[in-house]
Amino acid sequence: MSLQIGYAKNEEQSKKDKRKGSIYIYWGWNRSLYTNSDIHFNGTNYNFILENVVATDRQTRFDPKIYFHPLKITIPQVNYRIGYCIGEKYDISIGVDHMKYVVKTKQDVSITGEIKNSGTSYDGIYNNDNIKIENGFLQFEHTDGLNYINLEYKRFDNILTYKEISLNLTEGIGIGILIPKTNSKLLQNKRNDQYYLAGYGCSSVFAINISYKNCFIQTEVKGGFITMPNIRTTENQTDRASQSFYFSQLNFLIGTTINLIKKK
Repeated sequence: MSLQIGYAKNEEQSKKDKRKGSIYIYWGWNRSLYTNSDIHFNGTNYNFILENVVATDRQTRFDPKIYFHPLKITIPQVNYRIGYCIGEKYDISIGVDHMKYVVKTKQDVSITGEIKNSGTSYDGIYNNDNIKIENGFLQFEHTDGLNYINLEYKRFDNILTYKEISLNLTEGIGIGILIPKTNSKLLQNKRNDQYYLAGYGCSSVFAINISYKNCFIQTEVKGGFITMPNIRTTENQTDRASQSFYFSQLNFLIGTTINLIKKK
């Protein structure tokens, strides 16, 4: 009798621990939104702030030859992540949110500060004056991209199971760093064309997950705060910009789970 009870308990515990010790991998795409931000530009011949600057994302038009081509799949705005399940309900992961951040051209913003010896018509002292963001003055994009490399700690809950199909909820928090490649053309200077450490961020995520055997699809709503005090704007090492803003993402993901521990 005791052997039967012990076997039943072991079988029940094995079902409960089916995620423990497994890893998951996913890949997918995002659309992103950003709050307006003040951007501070500081260099040898200028020091000014643009206030309340509007920016958008830039998702690539869907084309299977781009989205599923092994050499081109990083061109769209993408998310990829690998995680380890430390228990049935909790996991830790590391991933990259490859967003794109594009300052809207032809917008009028307020400028305060000074530009001198730039060789352009924008030299002058400004005090909350109006200026148009356009070619010749400024092009400002994190389009290769706004790369948020982050660690996440998440909880996983099964809501409904029918045969081998499961509906699950997952939510968590994350912290990370920003390593963009910034496409900035400021006052006709040459742009910096390197990846670099620009700042850091924090985020939270809520997701609905539908799984079948070891495969799953997942839809996420994610949001957070980014601050970048060290943005490279030109080839000159002394030229810098800084900004902070909130972001949100809507993500669609496809993934798989791999069991590392053989279940009895």
